[in-house]
Amino acid sequence: MIEIPAILHPTDFSDLSLHAMEYAQLLARKLSAALHCLHVVDDSYRYWLATDVIAAPVGPPLDQLLTAGQKHLEEFAARHVPGDLPVVRDVRPGQPFLEIIRYAREHAIGLIVMGTHGRTGLKHVLLGSVAEKVVRKSPCPVLTVRPPEHRFEMP
Repeated sequence: MIEIPAILHPTDFSDLSLHAMEYAQLLARKLSAALHCLHVVDDSYRYWLATDVIAAPVGPPLDQLLTAGQKHLEEFAARHVPGDLPVVRDVRPGQPFLEIIRYAREHAIGLIVMGTHGRTGLKHVLLGSVAEKVVRKSPCPVLTVRPPEHRFEMP
């Protein structure tokens, strides 16, 4: 029998992420698995700054973003995770897909449950897809959850 000791729910605090959280909680309960919530503060803006010597910072310092992310994650978990379901919370800087995969490896995650917008075409090319990269590189199965109002359209 397959054992899933821990489930990872990466969150960006969006409504889509909240929808995926419902699946993560349900599966954590059914499988008696630990629930982990991870928020990644995308630090890629720092690399754009390195291309120009006189470039000014385009946002708050990373430590402020991490502190804000931690506060937001605590509020998110308090509001959306029942008190009887223990949850491990973590906030990390980095590229979201890479940190999600790294976290899954470090914590022996058996399943990742995350939202996906299901973008295609030009939107997908321009915006990329964290979920797609996680699915391709993950050390464990990934359940992607689309928005509840998503409609299937033939290509």
